[in-house]
Amino acid sequence: MRKFAAFACGTGAGFAAYYFQKLRDPLQAVHNSWTNSERQISECAFWDSNWDFRDPKSLVRPVKGDKPQDQNRYNSDLEKNISKYARHIILIRHGEYLDVGETDETHHLTDRGRLQAKYTGKRLHELGIKWDKVIASNMVRAQETAEIILNEIDFDKTKVKNCSYLREGAPIPPQPPVGHWKPEASFFRDGARIEAAFRRYFHRALPDQEKESYTLIVGHGNVIRYFVCRALQFPAEAWLRISINHASITWLTISPSGNVSIKYLGDTGFIPAKHLTNRIPREAKNVV
Repeated sequence: MRKFAAFACGTGAGFAAYYFQKLRDPLQAVHNSWTNSERQISECAFWDSNWDFRDPKSLVRPVKGDKPQDQNRYNSDLEKNISKYARHIILIRHGEYLDVGETDETHHLTDRGRLQAKYTGKRLHELGIKWDKVIASNMVRAQETAEIILNEIDFDKTKVKNCSYLREGAPIPPQPPVGHWKPEASFFRDGARIEAAFRRYFHRALPDQEKESYTLIVGHGNVIRYFVCRALQFPAEAWLRISINHASITWLTISPSGNVSIKYLGDTGFIPAKHLTNRIPREAKNVV
């Protein structure tokens, strides 16, 4: 009986040690049947808390000695670099526009697109948000959308920032591949710019931020979908699998710890169904 008890205890301890070793080593962990590969588990499923390179530990000079004053200095510097409040980033896709002409200057909103933008502005007003920043792509359709929204919300128009980094483009070759998509040169040119826009606007709050902040960005479908994938640490190549309507609201929150959550993705529930669109018309249509 004693031998059996010893064997049972030893076996139980062995299983426990084996189990916890699996938890510590993701590459040895048991994978769910719906995951594709060990690479997906090891590189994608585990959250990178320093994705914006603003984790306090990465901003502070490490302790070199074992003296108490060295540790005190480190703790003090660490405290000074800790974010205290969340950042809310609300992304608006422009309204429907008419794709005519060879340049951006001829791509104006349709009557329906202007109506969509007005509905979105009213919805943002109803949410009662006090905006800290409003930023818009400098393309015509985004500028016109922002102008209509600004007529509905409480924000000083003179403080709006226009950003060329937010212009529409091809962020990264999508997966699965799409045969009719743009040539590789477009991804090479646009991808770096769109990634630069992500790094400019997506990061945890600065340590001196004294309250939760709200940033409104009026931009484009491809850019917004890419931002969502990057912010949530989904494969960036998956951006084309997402569809968002014109004038839709996407809301992402970056917590002080660097964790990111999504509150709305392409929300247009406030727009009447007959005015919902997500594709570009080639000719003008009357709005009833």
